[in-house]
Amino acid sequence: MDLPLIFALVAAFGIAVYVLADGFDLGIGILFLIAPRDQDRDLMMESIAPLWDGNETWLVLGGTLLLAAFPAAYYVLLPALYVPVMVMLLSLIMRGVAFEFRFQAGHFRRIWDFAFAAGSFFAAVSQGFILGGFIQGVRMQDGAFSGGPFDLLSMLGLLCAAGLVGGYALLGAGWLIWKTDGSTQVFGREVGHAALILTMVMMVLVSVWTALTEPEVATRWFAWPQILPQALLPIAAAGVALLLWIRIWEKHEVLPFLLGMALFLLGFAGLAVSLWPYVVPRHLTIWDGVADLKTLHISGYGLSIILPIIVAYLGHAYWVFRGKALADRSGYGPSVVPSVAAKLTSSLATDLHLS
Repeated sequence: MDLPLIFALVAAFGIAVYVLADGFDLGIGILFLIAPRDQDRDLMMESIAPLWDGNETWLVLGGTLLLAAFPAAYYVLLPALYVPVMVMLLSLIMRGVAFEFRFQAGHFRRIWDFAFAAGSFFAAVSQGFILGGFIQGVRMQDGAFSGGPFDLLSMLGLLCAAGLVGGYALLGAGWLIWKTDGSTQVFGREVGHAALILTMVMMVLVSVWTALTEPEVATRWFAWPQILPQALLPIAAAGVALLLWIRIWEKHEVLPFLLGMALFLLGFAGLAVSLWPYVVPRHLTIWDGVADLKTLHISGYGLSIILPIIVAYLGHAYWVFRGKALADRSGYGPSVVPSVAAKLTSSLATDLHLS
């Protein structure tokens, strides 16, 4: 078996699932402050309360797998991406703290609203700069990173950051259409069109800028005859975007969310065409940066145990919390406290009456 190829595919799968899963709850945070009412924000947070921390499991899996299977890429990319990675981690921490504290806050509730939204926004922005830095490549000398900590502050990184903010907002809007009702669902439909416009504009700009600044990428896309099958990807993306634009206000509530995910997967496929098989673009392929065979075997045994557990746990969580989000559905919201208290009081009164 080609173990480097298998581990690369598993890593790509983990990254794709993370982007889709954590993307929609980061999108909820990005849309959080522009929601029209505090009740809408409560319901938005309730809709992702049982799922958001499980979604971030895929981020941990991806980082661990990169270290175990492709250590050469890890010690080259981590110094190059150190600044946006640290911003991302700090943003995710701030977001998680705000998630827990917001429902308990009284006078300072609005502060936690800003913390939750800011953590979501800067996490998306930092991931965009990571993506831009990965596409444009990093400087290497003697097998190590030789650039500076702010090399990623480029126009490509800025375009990718704006694209991810728009894309995550689009996934968040699709999630609201699917999982909520009333004014919150209407809000999701209203912001869905704006998020779709931003996403598509940034996808076009990133593609054009990459083709103009990275000759190898341009050759991969426009050389004959591979341009013919590869042209199907942007055509499919345009078709999905058009269908999503039409379907946002129709009755099929889950369709906008699924179409948003399809748009992300098409973008991921385009990224694979541009960069495959590099694990450090233009320097190391997956076969150059892979770990030794014994390490791959040990990692493979561990992965065969851990991956099914993650899939089973998250699948169970999504199944248990299927259906529309309700204000008193999870233990995160304040509305569950009076609900439980009322039930306990009613039960106590019944017992006293019977006695």
